[in-house]
Amino acid sequence: MKLLRHGAPGREKPGLMDPMGNVRDLSDVVEDIDAHALAEGLIERLRDIDVAALPRIDGAPRIGPCIGGVGKIVCVGLNYIDHGAETGMALPREPVLFTKASSAITGPYDPIVIPRGAQKTDWEVELACVIGRTAKSVAAAAALDYVAGYCILNDVSERAFQLEKEGQWVKGKSCDTFAPIGPWLVTPEEVGDPQKLDLWLDVNGERRQTGNTAMMIFPLAHIIHYISRFMTLLPGDVVSTGTPPGVGMGMTPQTFLKAGDVVGLGVEGLGAQRQVCVDEARSSA
Repeated sequence: MKLLRHGAPGREKPGLMDPMGNVRDLSDVVEDIDAHALAEGLIERLRDIDVAALPRIDGAPRIGPCIGGVGKIVCVGLNYIDHGAETGMALPREPVLFTKASSAITGPYDPIVIPRGAQKTDWEVELACVIGRTAKSVAAAAALDYVAGYCILNDVSERAFQLEKEGQWVKGKSCDTFAPIGPWLVTPEEVGDPQKLDLWLDVNGERRQTGNTAMMIFPLAHIIHYISRFMTLLPGDVVSTGTPPGVGMGMTPQTFLKAGDVVGLGVEGLGAQRQVCVDEARSSA
């Protein structure tokens, strides 16, 4: 299944994508695709649903974040062998964890707002997963059983805030609009092995990132296992798994996003995103 949320920001309705590419409304089935619905067994409830009987949404509705009610976003840094090489940093012996504020979440086609004072706003295509049930100290062999579905996350990062100010990375990762998620939450049976997926990202039509999840240092099952040792993962939490090479910080010369730039990105089987960059001062005027 490809689950989605459609409608105006803050008023999204639940839906799914049918095999013909039509958006079908799930409002009569569930109030929202969110943490509460996942905890109540939404995925299992939908497996036997008659998709053709659901109302079709005509036109081109806005597609919002594919999951609502996110409690936390836990990310992994430096998790691709080839990305580690471009940064010049030593490869980690354990997953490098950081968080993004859930207030950074936005839809897959909404603008990226470059914040006031930003100097080095960067892109990062990532495979993410949404947790479907409570995970605490889970074994790696069982970790993927806790995944409700997979999606794309653009881990937008302001490098000057992240690396040139004191303290932790979170302030360079959590600006509003810095976590576009979606367009779909794709259930595990459609994705198959999450360690065999191609990723890509373009800026203004030029390919910047190309990778495959097989190049992860720590596969997703180990990541979930590792995180769950230190904090309980709850339904609706998002885990993002790192980015392949080709970020702006790693280019020579370094290249970063500016107003008017268009970012397109995708992960095999999970659809694609597209964002136009705007300046915060102009977007709030």
